[in-house]
Amino acid sequence: MKRTLIATGTPWEPIVGYSRAVRVGQLVFVAGTTATDSAGPYGQTAGALRKIEAALQEAGATRQDIVRTRIFVRDIDQWEEIGRAHAEFFGDVLPATTMVEVSRFITPEILVEIEADAIVREEE
Repeated sequence: MKRTLIATGTPWEPIVGYSRAVRVGQLVFVAGTTATDSAGPYGQTAGALRKIEAALQEAGATRQDIVRTRIFVRDIDQWEEIGRAHAEFFGDVLPATTMVEVSRFITPEILVEIEADAIVREEE
């Protein structure tokens, strides 16, 4: 089965040795994505989701194809802002979602990191 790697040119990709997204067949897996160029937990969540959407588009998928997200947060007390950004982005797509607090991220300015899995729908 063909394996397509999506890179975004971040400095972390070659250091850690990963792709932003990997597509195999109809499955697309998007790596943990952050948005430190956005302010606050709401802004970082919305920014990360936009980056995920761009990677999906490069892989031939859309946000409607996302079936699961995993949201890692530095402060679970900010869940409402993070959840609001997630809900606004997805609308009625409603992927299966997990949100958990972690002790720290690779850099202290990261408040939110999101992973996404998608299944590209067959042409109807």
